[in-house]
Amino acid sequence: MTTARTSDQPGSAASRRREQRAWYWYDWANSAYITSVGTVLIGPYLTSVAERDACGRVGTTDNPCDGNVDLLGLGLSAGSLVFYVVTFATLLSAVVLPIVGAVADRVESKRTLLARLAWAGAIAACCMFLVAGSNWQLGALLLVVANLCMGASLTVYDAILIDIAEPDERDRVSSRGWAFGYLGGGLLLLLNLGLVLGAGDLIGTDTAVRISLLSAGLWWGGFTIVAYRGLRDHPPLDVVADPRQDAGLVQRSFGQLWSTLKHLKNYPQTMLFLIAYLFYNDGIQTVIYSSSVFGQKQLGFSQEVLIATILLVQFVAIAGALSFGRVARSIGARRTIMGGLVVWMVIVSVGYVLPAGQVVPFLVLATGIGIVMGGTQALSRSLYSQMIPKGREAEYFSLYQAAERGTSWLGTLVFGLVHQMTGSYRPAIFALIVFFLVGFVLLVRLDPRRAIREAGNTVPAAV
Repeated sequence: MTTARTSDQPGSAASRRREQRAWYWYDWANSAYITSVGTVLIGPYLTSVAERDACGRVGTTDNPCDGNVDLLGLGLSAGSLVFYVVTFATLLSAVVLPIVGAVADRVESKRTLLARLAWAGAIAACCMFLVAGSNWQLGALLLVVANLCMGASLTVYDAILIDIAEPDERDRVSSRGWAFGYLGGGLLLLLNLGLVLGAGDLIGTDTAVRISLLSAGLWWGGFTIVAYRGLRDHPPLDVVADPRQDAGLVQRSFGQLWSTLKHLKNYPQTMLFLIAYLFYNDGIQTVIYSSSVFGQKQLGFSQEVLIATILLVQFVAIAGALSFGRVARSIGARRTIMGGLVVWMVIVSVGYVLPAGQVVPFLVLATGIGIVMGGTQALSRSLYSQMIPKGREAEYFSLYQAAERGTSWLGTLVFGLVHQMTGSYRPAIFALIVFFLVGFVLLVRLDPRRAIREAGNTVPAAV
């Protein structure tokens, strides 16, 4: 009888590399939803659907079009609706995601939990095909469900990084995952661009957009299978004991959550990073969410120009994520992220004065976004993974996901409120500079080596 080669054993370098390649596929899978749906299509499309409802009852002087839709008796601006929906989804995630993380720390198969959450979100994305006419309520509900499932699946996905990569590998692995995700999201967006441009006149732009929403859900669910099959099960290790051993899984998970929140003060540097990340990532996510609405409603660009611009951002971001990973190996992740935040502050400042109707300045600004977008997020994920105490990886990543892509809340709330107060998206985009500035100042105070030692982990060569 032959024995397996040492290099093939679980935990070996060869085994880790195989799992890392499988892990990248979930970035490839979910980025299709984030790009085609979250970044490009759902904002302007749901806004247009809401505007049709807001003005669909016009016909008498007693019922003029005021641009508002009715939600539970509240008059909400149709132009701000999508930002309020995202805000609500994230507030809901603040309750749900920590429980998902606590469960994930205890399940025998994180990959199965990841896949189930992803497939639930993919089904919601597919159902966005049914959003038509003035039925913005269905679109809002599906957006909440899909975003919640996305955040929950990413909580588990990010925690798996710790299982498959050593501390000195994580900047590289995280950056490659982001780059691979941008490639996947960009390819599907390219196909959707061809559909909207080529078939829009034949089947109508709205129908082309709805088919694109469906394709993103199918892509997300389909490629999740590749990640699921390539990852291994890593049994939970060093899980914090709960005295209620006879309680159910969810009850015990609530117990771990309460314990983590209660003892978070024991990790002051980790908490400082979380606060910093909450601010600057809210700024990043709001720029991503608002870019298509800003370009269409404020600058007057067509849907085709916006899709092409986001496509440019996607492919530039591949090089940006990989470049940030290389820079971090020399000067550390914290300093590299801080440099990226300076660029973000420049970007939102330029956005405030960007001339309407001129494509070239808009493309230059989009190129700058692509360079820093993936790099800051990829390095934030890998840096945070070093600061998490053992046995609470997924639960801590659930707190991280409360400010992660697709689940920002304070930034979208500020953006929506400033737009509603001023009637313009320019001051709304400029207001986001506060988030990057606060994040930068907090990172200046962060001592990453101390944070890693406090969490009981090995300090890598460069942080």
